[in-house]
Formats: sequence, structure tokens, C-alpha cells
Amino acid sequence: MKPIKIGLLGLGTVGAGTFRVLRRNQQEIIRRAGRGIEISMIAVRDLPKAQAIVAGACEVVTDCLQVVNHPDIDIVVELMGGTEFTKELVLTAIANGKHVVTANKALLAIHGNEIFRAAQDKGVMVAFEAAVAGGIPIIKALREGLTANRIEWVAGIINGTTNFILSEMRDKGLDFATVLKQAQELGYAEADPTFDIEGVDAAHKATIMAAIAFGIPMQFDKAHVEGISALQAIDINYAEQLGYRIKLLGIAKRTTKGIELRVHPTLIPSNRLIANVEGAMNAVLVQGDAVGASMYYGRGAGAEPTASAVIADLVDITRLATADPEHRVPHMAFQPDSIRQEVVLPMAEITTSYYLRLSVADQTGVLADVTRIMADFTISIDAMLQKEPAQDETKTDIIMLTHQTQEKNVLAAIEKIEQLSSVYGQVTKIRLEQLS
Repeated sequence: MKPIKIGLLGLGTVGAGTFRVLRRNQQEIIRRAGRGIEISMIAVRDLPKAQAIVAGACEVVTDCLQVVNHPDIDIVVELMGGTEFTKELVLTAIANGKHVVTANKALLAIHGNEIFRAAQDKGVMVAFEAAVAGGIPIIKALREGLTANRIEWVAGIINGTTNFILSEMRDKGLDFATVLKQAQELGYAEADPTFDIEGVDAAHKATIMAAIAFGIPMQFDKAHVEGISALQAIDINYAEQLGYRIKLLGIAKRTTKGIELRVHPTLIPSNRLIANVEGAMNAVLVQGDAVGASMYYGRGAGAEPTASAVIADLVDITRLATADPEHRVPHMAFQPDSIRQEVVLPMAEITTSYYLRLSVADQTGVLADVTRIMADFTISIDAMLQKEPAQDETKTDIIMLTHQTQEKNVLAAIEKIEQLSSVYGQVTKIRLEQLS
């Protein structure tokens, strides 16, 4: 049978990995897909570098439109990154009747609704397993493997850079800036790490998972995004003493009031499997009503792990290319006319538990004042740790863990507590999830 022809946009880390794995495992892929999958054209910026990689195996061009408009290309694989120009390329490929595979989480989180609608109208597929958690097949799990379940929540360590930084801060007691520099030297962090350390990358991925888990549109603009750059080593240490570890989590949760969609540092009980995911690894925990909790673990980035997901999508499309569009797996798990609008809750309305650290004067009555304010806002204290002041010190730390309460209650209580003359500076607040 005639091979499927691939047009590749981008030959960076993931693109080169896809090229290598596809050629190396071609015979195995043919056995699985039923026909060959061949890259016939690649669009790149750096022509000499690309030609050295492909060594004449396919045509290399510098104009992306040559790829998306080429009549012999069956599937366009977009591995360039970016959003606006890339969106136009993807929409052009779809208009030309080509299937699309992408690893671009930002593109889908921001423009996914438009892209999927265009693909549905044209009867082509858009596959994006590599857009979330690299080589971990979490999209397939949510979209197909767990299709019998009402998904209750999804919580993921979905950014390897931040997980590496937090692991090093905990293990070695180093501050954020020191570990970030190490991460850049080791290649775990970009020269400009803003998207990673400020939670934006994780929020793109959480947006995609929420849409698939709950059958709602992509709504990145409604996600709460909070990174790890303000996190202090002292809080990681105190959390450890209380039996918790701090991870940057992407959380999507279904509640009776609406959907929680948030990314932020989170305390997790240290005996949970996901709390023990270290280094640059990723993990996603899914709670379904029928299956209960299931966890998906592996490498969330890198050339070949991500290429594995890209090629899995290529095999899926190759298998289903002749199927009627109405009988394919829907892009967002639910049939297009069943995607429904649900309220995405503002952060003030979310309900969770909290870690609070206060620097207070070492004097009688301070704790009573603080607990009275907490009670006024119906906040119940689950555990508390009060440190002995160092010699000749007149202030000390109080650490409290709360039971579940609404964020707006905690914010109001913190505002009152910070006004006490016996409290120094700002109260440190980190959210806590039991994930049970």
C-alpha cells in the first residue's frame, strides 16, 4: 500500500527526534499502522543544518507554505511552536484537506476551539498527544481509555523544569535563584525560563486536559496561573516537617458550582505517589467515578519521548484516515455538538486547604489573636507548628494548615492578620491538596 506522506514544520529538538525515530522504527511502524509513514518534505529556518540531519532523505525548504500547500502531503506535523503564524499554517493545512499533528500546547490552549471546528467542518483530524506531558499518553487515556468515567478531577506535575527546581530545593536546601541557574546550566531550563517558572506552560496543558476531561471549550484566559519564583526554601522545609511536599500542580476539578482550573505551588501529602515524582519527570493523576484514581508517569519532554507521542498520533491517523469523520474519536473526547459551556470559577470561589506561615512577635496573646480572626472567617485549623525563637530573637514563625475553606475567606483573614501589630510582613500562603 502507498505510504502516507508527511510534511514536517520544524526540525528542532522534537522534529529531529521524530525524524530519527520514524526512520529507525519504520518496519515496526508499518506492522502497526498497516502502511508506511514517510517524511517527504520539511520546512526549516536553518537550511544547511537541516540538510546535514536528513542527509538527502527528503526535500528541505524554508517556506512553510510549500509544505501545507503541497498536493502530495497527507499529514502536516507542526513542531515549530508559536501561536499566531502557526495558527494560520494549521488552518491552511486543514483547508487543504490535510490532517494535522501538533505538539504545540500554547496553540491549542489559545486557538484550539477554532482549529477543531475547522477540522470538523473539513472532515480531517487534528492530533495532539505530544502537547501534554511529552511521551506520557495522557490525552489518549482521557479521550479514550477513561471514556466510561465521569472525570471528577485531574492533577498533574506537567512541567519538568519546575519539578526539577523544587526537587533540588528540597533535597539540597538551596534557594530558588541558585537552583534555577543550575537548571539552565544543565539544559532543563531555557535562557528565558518565564513560561516554565511562572506556570504558563503548565496552564496551557491544564487547559487542554480540562477541556477533554469535562467536555468544555478551551479557556486558557480563565485559568489561574501562579508559578514558583516566589517560593522560599524555608516553606519547603516546613512542609516537609508537617508531612507534605510542594509541587507545581495543574489542577482541573469539577464542582457543583463550576470548574476549577488552576496552576500553583501545592502541598501534597508525602505518602502520595505523585508527591514522590522527582527531577524533570512528569505525572498526571486522574480521578474517575468508575475507575477511581489512576496515575500516568514518565518523561514529559525531550526529543525521543515527545517524538514517541507524535508518531503515535501519526499511526492513529494512518489507521483511521479512511474512516468516516463521524466515526472517528472526537478531537476533544465529546461529540462537537455536546461540548457545553460551564462556569470556570474565579479563584476567590475555589475550595481547598491552605498552608499559612506567619512571622510574629514572641509574646503572649499573639496566637489567640490570630486564631480568633481565623474563626471569624470560619476557617478551621487542622495542624500547627510553632518554632522556638532563636537566641536573642524577638520573633518566631507560626505555621498553620487549615481544613478546606473558600479562598475568599483565607484572603480576608490574611488581610486582617497582617494588620496586627504583632505580625511582621506578609503571610505566606500555599494551597494544599490531599489528592485522595
